[in-house]
Amino acid sequence: MNRIKTAIASFGIAAGMVVGAQGAMAQNVPVKLTLDWKFEGPAAPFLVAAEKGYFAEEGINITIDSGNGSSGAVTRVASGAYDIALADINSLIEFNDQNPGNKLQAIFVVYDVAPFAIFSLKKTGIDSPAELSGKTLGAPVFDAPRKLFPAFAQAVGVDVGAVTWKSMDPPLREPMLVRGDVDAISGFYFTSLLNLKAQGIKEEDLNVFHYADSGLSLYSNAVIPSAKMKAEHPEALKGFLRAVARGWADVIADPEAGIQAVKKRDPLINEALELERLHMVINNNVLTDDVKANGMGGVTEARLAANIELVTLGFGLSRKPDLNEVFDDSFMPAKEERMLTR
Repeated sequence: MNRIKTAIASFGIAAGMVVGAQGAMAQNVPVKLTLDWKFEGPAAPFLVAAEKGYFAEEGINITIDSGNGSSGAVTRVASGAYDIALADINSLIEFNDQNPGNKLQAIFVVYDVAPFAIFSLKKTGIDSPAELSGKTLGAPVFDAPRKLFPAFAQAVGVDVGAVTWKSMDPPLREPMLVRGDVDAISGFYFTSLLNLKAQGIKEEDLNVFHYADSGLSLYSNAVIPSAKMKAEHPEALKGFLRAVARGWADVIADPEAGIQAVKKRDPLINEALELERLHMVINNNVLTDDVKANGMGGVTEARLAANIELVTLGFGLSRKPDLNEVFDDSFMPAKEERMLTR
């Protein structure tokens, strides 16, 4: 009788484990991710992570959509249309200032160095940032480097009031520079440089002023979840970040395979161009000395504080936010799960 009871009890435990496992599988968390931009080279790590099943292994049913800029990506998450955004952390700080009742936090930095830059044609004669004074610059109104130009101007000694801005849609930015409609443009380095190359402009015919070279140690693109996602699915968020780190590690090891993943989402991409763009992002923005030493995703308090100070100045915020209003590290995977090597 005892054997029978034991057998029944054992069966019950085993059956319960099966049901529990099935229940866990049935509870796969649907997650909608919006990128900050189109399906280009920098999207590869996220697409590779999805393709290889890294999100699925973490219990996440992922959907990845392209974006139309960081400001739009932040708004998509704040509105509840998306669960997570990849967007510029500086745009997040501005959004929170304008929407104090609907604040968001970044939880993982992807671009450890911001790719912000100013471009001019050498024939224009703007050979130093100081010579931007009295010139006309062009960029879309939502462009993060444009919004942060006051901080850059202060760093390089340019009177913001002596610069005129002309607005345009993103596809017209580089053509307007080439035509001479503006003297210079602001943009992400890996975007505007390659767009200008596509316009027939050689790199040696350009003067490029990087914000980072002027002492502006800014973070940029980061993972930004909705408040609902943070409250209801904290473990899924931790798993999401592990999957993202694995995706970046794979793409750094094999960039060409990453571009093939992008091509599956947009068959019309120029593979060589997007591979070049991806290499630029890896080398200049992601695989920095700090990331090599400490893993991707994290921030240092002193650097984030300086970043917030610059954004407060550049965007003309109503108040300077505290660090914990901008970044939450409680979802961060262990350091060994975030290490990137070449």
